[in-house]
Amino acid sequence: MPESFWTDPLMYQGGSDSFLSPGDDIPGQPDWGVDFEGEIAVITAAVPMGASRDEALSAIRFVMLCNDVSLRGLIPGELAKGFGFVQSKPACSFSPVAVSPDALPGWRDGRLQGVLKVDLNGEPFGRADAGIDMTFDFGTLIAHAARTRDLAAGTIIGSGTVSNKLDGGPGKPVSDGGAGYSCIAEQRMIETIEAGAPATPFLQHGDNVRMWMEDSEGQSIFGTIEQKARMTQP
Repeated sequence: MPESFWTDPLMYQGGSDSFLSPGDDIPGQPDWGVDFEGEIAVITAAVPMGASRDEALSAIRFVMLCNDVSLRGLIPGELAKGFGFVQSKPACSFSPVAVSPDALPGWRDGRLQGVLKVDLNGEPFGRADAGIDMTFDFGTLIAHAARTRDLAAGTIIGSGTVSNKLDGGPGKPVSDGGAGYSCIAEQRMIETIEAGAPATPFLQHGDNVRMWMEDSEGQSIFGTIEQKARMTQP
């Protein structure tokens, strides 16, 4: 990693012409390496070019969950050309409910504290806390996006995949007593480090992904993203 990775956010601009609903199937092809990514996202008011971190933070109007779908099989070839994501970042989905920051008890300093719950085929896959290891708060992310342009009202900014370290390391699956992961790629990377090869496949036809977050009383805050993978042959 370049040293600037820890001081300057890495960001891409995704498509904004269409999204999946929180219950839509995730379309794809078997060789695309279809993966989910559990994230926190915010919706902003208008943000002027060159806004400070504090100005950007004050522009946040709503917070929600995001499944930022990634096509892992297409990413390497696309990035090798020297530009960014296009085909490998298709339509994503958001939670059915967005909540204003002042109504979220876990909202502090531009981060949402709380466990993002991710199930794969009815089994716990991720239980990572969204606020613990977030490298850049949302104010910093929004200001970064607005450095060279105005951001229109309704701009959506994602946190990046929610992930927690464990004793300075990369964590463990939920089944092994860890917080698990919010995307398959991260679990596959840990499997590769520990065993020499990944064991968990990317999404297969009919796989079910569920994402939600609960308050202190166990009530769903944002509603639920629940989607099935729908694979078609090329």
